[in-house]
Amino acid sequence: QDSPLKAVQMLWVNLIMDTFASLALATEPPTEALLLRKPYGRNKPLISRTMMKNILGHAVYQLTIIFTLLFAALQRDQRPQDPRREERL
Repeated sequence: QDSPLKAVQMLWVNLIMDTFASLALATEPPTEALLLRKPYGRNKPLISRTMMKNILGHAVYQLTIIFTLLFAALQRDQRPQDPRREERL
């Protein structure tokens, strides 16, 4: 089986994705309080409750918009078409 992405294409994708991630991490300078903070425990969750609320809220928002657009497009396609328009195509 042939891979959908060649090795050079995968390197470009990796470079682009890593660049955006590093820019996101480098935009805010560390504060002294952040540097002196004790590390989180080994058993602490990676995603906090607030983060989970934000993730789920944004997912619901995106799904609402996508399904609204999808159903609007389906309703538009189900309307009777002008037969003269089909003759011109």
